[in-house]
Amino acid sequence: MAEQASSFTDRLGARFSGARVVVAEPRGEVTLEVAAAEWHDVCLALRDEFAFEQLSDLCGVDYLGYGSDEWDTSDISSQGFSRGVEGKAMGRFAWGEFPSAESSEGAQPWSMPQQRFAVVAQLISYRHNQRLRVRCYAPNDDVPVVASVTDLWPGVNWFEREAFDLFGIVFEGHPDLRRILTDYGFVGHPFRKDFPLIGNVEVRYDEEKKRVVYEPVTSVEPRVGVARVIRDDARYQTAAGEVAKPEAAK
Repeated sequence: MAEQASSFTDRLGARFSGARVVVAEPRGEVTLEVAAAEWHDVCLALRDEFAFEQLSDLCGVDYLGYGSDEWDTSDISSQGFSRGVEGKAMGRFAWGEFPSAESSEGAQPWSMPQQRFAVVAQLISYRHNQRLRVRCYAPNDDVPVVASVTDLWPGVNWFEREAFDLFGIVFEGHPDLRRILTDYGFVGHPFRKDFPLIGNVEVRYDEEKKRVVYEPVTSVEPRVGVARVIRDDARYQTAAGEVAKPEAAK
């Protein structure tokens, strides 16, 4: 039987006094935020003392611009909505360019977090029918470093390599930390928010050189992330009203 979230969070808080316990209601999802220096020790305790036998997933997160939006969706008309940010926001810039620090109105187009990169692990305890999310922030944004937990859960090997490849997070103590998804010689980390969405290079086959060549992107325009907006749909009310009219006339 699953332990109640309140009892579980109390045990976590008592065991890891320096950590922060967050519960997302109404789902009761529990997140344990720990310092990077305590990451490995906390994970070891969670495995051995709290019986979290399995690490089902680990990923990197780039919080640059977290909570910001390129679009202003507060005033939507039948013609749609207009762009809320001028300038080159996250990902919206071409090869050789960089995100602008300010928009044309002088406002900063995205938020700057105190700590940019984080590592998030999803743990499962089959013995106690319990799930837990564990998160830590890398202390250095220039070279984000977090201890590897491959010695605790060997299956995390490729997850850590993926986070290294896509976010540039270095896992200290990893037995074979190298890229796993991008091509050989790839420059940059494509899931970082300051990486252009169109990429840095494009690939084509050169007939003269008889090989594949990499060149700066010229055939793709910088992309803009479009906000998902849910508008009121009156079709069902209209259809119900049309059905009701003949009934009322009888």
